This record gives sequence, C-alpha cells and structure tokens, in this order.
Amino acid sequence: MNLTEPYTYEAGTIPLLLSIPHAGTRLTPAVEDGLSDAARPLGDTDWHIPRLYDFARALGAHILIGTYSRMVIDLNRPADDQPLYTTATTGLYPETLFDGTPVFKPGATPDKAERRRYLDEIWHPYHRKLQDCLSEIKARHEYALLLDAHSIASVIPRLFDGTLPDLNFGTNDGLSCAPSLSETLAEFCRQQPFTHVINGRFKGGYITRAYGQPHARQHAVQLELAQCNYMSERQPFDYLPERAGQLQQALRSLVSALLTWGQQPR
Repeated sequence: MNLTEPYTYEAGTIPLLLSIPHAGTRLTPAVEDGLSDAARPLGDTDWHIPRLYDFARALGAHILIGTYSRMVIDLNRPADDQPLYTTATTGLYPETLFDGTPVFKPGATPDKAERRRYLDEIWHPYHRKLQDCLSEIKARHEYALLLDAHSIASVIPRLFDGTLPDLNFGTNDGLSCAPSLSETLAEFCRQQPFTHVINGRFKGGYITRAYGQPHARQHAVQLELAQCNYMSERQPFDYLPERAGQLQQALRSLVSALLTWGQQPR
C-alpha cells in the first residue's frame, strides 16, 4: 500500500516559497505501533507553524508543508543520512528524541525495507516538489527566495546550553544566500524586541544547505523559533494567541524585508 499525500502545497504569486517540513503528525502503522511512551505525544513536532505563518497566504507565498511526522522520516536531513552537525543531533530516521530518549520500544524499530518506502514515498516527493516550485518561481521572477520554517523547545540541554534565543537564523555560515541578504537579516534582527542569533547552534539543515544556491539565484534562509514565544511547551502544546501575536508581527516584517531585498536592483 502506497503512502499517500506526503505534503500539501498551495501555489503562490510572489517569489517566496515557505517550506514547513516538520509540522506533520501523520504516522505509518509501523511507526505508530513501535513508538515509545515518551515519543507518542510527538513532542519534537514543529507545532502550529502553519498557523503562525498563516498570514503568508494572503501575501501570495508558495507554501509547502510536510504531512508525516519526523518520527517517520526527517525531511530536513540528507537522503544518505550523513550528519549535519558535529554536536548532538537526530538523523534521517530519528532513533532518539531531542532529549536523548529512545523513539521506539525495544525491538520495534521499522525495518530497512519499510524505511526505504518512507524515503521513496515521502522524502523524495517533498524534495521534488520543493525544487520544482523553486524552478517555477525563478522562471517567473528570475530569482527565488526560500524560507525554511521551524520551531523547537526553548530549553533542551542535550542540544544547547541555557535558553535558546527567540529567533535562530541559519544561512549555512553565509553560503546559502547572497551577502546582501545576510545583511538584511542582521538589520531585521536589530529592529526586533526578540533575542536573536544568525548561524548559532542552528546553521540550517539539509534544505537550507542543498537549495541555498545564490550563484543560481536561489537564496535560502532557515528560521528556528523558540516555542516559548507562541505556545505552551508542555503537553498538549497549546497555541497561545496572546503570545503569538507579537511574534507573528515580526514574521510578517521578516517576509516583507526578504521581498524588499529581492526587488532591489543588483
């Protein structure tokens, strides 16, 4: 039986693609049956990111959202599962949660054939659509902007010390976008009330690194949000509109800054 609907996609009109790979909660039977009690709440999900960025629809952004949980397969890791960070991280098929707790009960990990299906029927379709969309944007606008949208709990000792900054931008140490776009991000950050860092603990995952090709007029930025600014970090992970409002305003300003940068002659 084929795995269905690995993503949802809404076509847009502006030269910006919003990629949301980790908001999905769909599970395959093999993964659902094998999850440990700690993993069953899907706490490592990028909760509510589509809702947080809902304003982008009215602006005309292209929106690509993964539907399967990262517990099935991680769309922001390379297909060969090579590690992206030298510090603690998770792989293409996560075996541990961010805090180091096992994802699966002993002996209940999906087998290699099952996981190969996930690669073929979830990972590859998402990435084909992502590249097709970027190609279409470039054909229409002569350049493309990719914003890869993520979030994470603000405190995870296994991954980083202390509390994560509110806004964590990654540009693969400046390689995934033009230098002038990096300068635009820095100026945006200086104008915000939120704490921020560029290329700190999160420099950009596979999507940012693979599709950020400024020489080909494809510019990619990852933004990892500290979840404390818009939701409860405890189960059931409720969205908190009274907190989210200010963050949404900042995200709207970010998209505006990216589009303004794109319209400048160069």
